[in-house]
Parts: sequence; C-alpha cells; structure tokens
Amino acid sequence: MSINQASSSCHTNCLIAGIIVGLVVFLFLMMGADWTFIMSAIVGIAVAILGTIVLRMVLCVDSEAGASASAPAAPAAPPAPAPTPAPAPEPVAAAEPEPAPEPDPEPEVAAEPEPAPEPEPAPEPEPAPAPAAAEGDAVQPAAMEAAREGGPDDLKKIKGVGPKLEQLLHSLGIYHFDQVAAWGPAEVAWMDDNLKGFKGRVTRDDWVAQAGLLAAGGETDFSRKVEEGDVY
Repeated sequence: MSINQASSSCHTNCLIAGIIVGLVVFLFLMMGADWTFIMSAIVGIAVAILGTIVLRMVLCVDSEAGASASAPAAPAAPPAPAPTPAPAPEPVAAAEPEPAPEPDPEPEVAAEPEPAPEPEPAPEPEPAPAPAAAEGDAVQPAAMEAAREGGPDDLKKIKGVGPKLEQLLHSLGIYHFDQVAAWGPAEVAWMDDNLKGFKGRVTRDDWVAQAGLLAAGGETDFSRKVEEGDVY
C-alpha cells in the first residue's frame, strides 16, 4: 500500500469514528440528559468534528510517519564528473598609463572691493515740549461719568444753582460738592465762560466756598432753606 492510500484510509476511519462518537453523545444527551433535539444535535456535531480532528492528529500523523520511514529510499544519482579546468590565459603586460596633463593654473580672482559703510541714520529730532499753559488760562474741571453710589449730591443747596442749572452741571460730569470745592481759578474761569445762560454765576455766588462747607457736612442759610422746602 502506498503512502497516499494509507493516509486516505486513516482519514476515512477517523471520520467514521468521530461520527460514531458524536452520534453516541447525541443519543446520550437526548435520552439520558433530556436535552432538546437541537441542543443535542449541536453538541453531537461539535463532538464528532473535534473527535475526528483529534483522531487524525494522533493516528494518521503517526501512520504517515511510519509509512515514510518504511518506504525504500530512491537510489542516489551518481556524482557528476568534475569539469576539466580550462588553461589559464597568459598574463598580458599592462600598458603603462599615460601621465595626466598638468592642470592649467587657475586665473587670479580680483579681490572684491569692501562695501562702503552704511551712513548712520540721522537722529530723530526730539519732539518739542508742549507749551505750558499760561497763567489765567481756563481749564475744564475734571468730570465723572456717573455719580457715586448713593446718588448725586443735591447741588441745589448751593446758592445760585437751580433745577435747570443742576441738570446742566450733571451733563458736564459734576455731581458732588467735593468736585466743586476742588475747583481752582482756572476751573472757575472755564465754568463761568461755559455755563450757557449763567455766565459768571460761579464767581458771583462763590460756589467753591459753599461747596467746601457742604462737602464737610456743614450747612449754609441757603441750604437750610432748601432742606425746609422754602426755595424750590
């Protein structure tokens, strides 16, 4: 029997044995373990496949190895005759190399002139200082965007400031007594010139002195009348 026939016969026997084992497991699960037909069939098929594989690995591999060992070895081919070496060619005298021509001398390269130094940039002229304000110039008082917490002071307590003029001061950013009390001659001059319809009122009624007293928590005869409601 040849090796191929022995291997085929072994595989067939393992397949039959695996099917028998799977069938036994199927019948055992159906009859003895009360499994359903589908579950018993699945397990039986799985056991048949695994059994076949295991039997082929154990039995057929060993039989194939034994058959291979028992098969007569093919006669070795006679060694090929060694080729007769060809006669070595006679050495040819190497021609002497011609001397390489001397390279032409490199032309002298004229030295590049050094670049002229860049002229230093002229210093930028310093800005001229702003002219100082001349004495007596009017200066707009510092303004506030809005009144402090608690609201603006009642500027109507300053003699010469009525409801309309108080609104005008608010539009100029003046909300508190201490702002008016901090005015100097330049601020007073600016306010006297820019209170439309009330020019000169700041100096004439001495707002700065009144505002300083009111900002310190004091009162004037006029402010007392305003609090009592006798003025507005």
